[in-house]
Amino acid sequence: MEKVAYAVGGRRILDGFDLELERGVNRTILGKSGAGKTTILKLILGLLRPDAGEIYIDGTAIGGLSESELSRVRKRIAIVFQGGALFDSMTVGENVGYRLFEEGRLTEAEIERIVLEKLGFVGLEQTIDLYPAELSGGMKKRAAIARALAAEPDYIFFDEPTTGLDPIGVYNIRHLMLRLQGEGKTTLMVTHDLETAFAVSERFSFLHEARLAFEGTEAEMRQCELPQIREFLTPTDRSLFMGMG
Repeated sequence: MEKVAYAVGGRRILDGFDLELERGVNRTILGKSGAGKTTILKLILGLLRPDAGEIYIDGTAIGGLSESELSRVRKRIAIVFQGGALFDSMTVGENVGYRLFEEGRLTEAEIERIVLEKLGFVGLEQTIDLYPAELSGGMKKRAAIARALAAEPDYIFFDEPTTGLDPIGVYNIRHLMLRLQGEGKTTLMVTHDLETAFAVSERFSFLHEARLAFEGTEAEMRQCELPQIREFLTPTDRSLFMGMG
């Protein structure tokens, strides 16, 4: 993303925002609630169009692409939504294989093999014939990760992946994200969960008042003297009720 601007109803969400994803690097975007972190994911996916600036996917500017061209670019990206976003009327296996069935390039046997492989990666092979309503919150998130992996994307986005999970669920998600990193996947996460962010990410971008306030490693972030960074990492009495309307 280069100098991206985006506003809703006159409110600036992003203003001259820059972001670069390095291949094989796990990056996290941090910032207060409502800062625009999820909006960044939607802009990269082409679900929203920036008011100014440009977004590139492997050197291709997506701003001028037709819907069919943009659809081809999107196939290289998968997103794990905050709630998992599984289809309630489909089994877990059907959810994981949904994108592959839609593309119609593989046989049912080939898709079933991939589905079992990806469910095995997240430890959910036994749930293939269950429905989402029969899964715990953590299992739904893991099934969503399996679905994201099924199409072998180049990039995987995570939108608040640990929200609402118990400690075991959080541990499982962190473990899976580290495994993906070990396999060379490029991931981008937005989260409020600092402990998870520091456990799995190598690079951090901090969004403040619509702009990129910081970019760097955890060590660099902890040493940063910007007041908004210090307040975010270590809230004090000054933080009480801030940003709560």
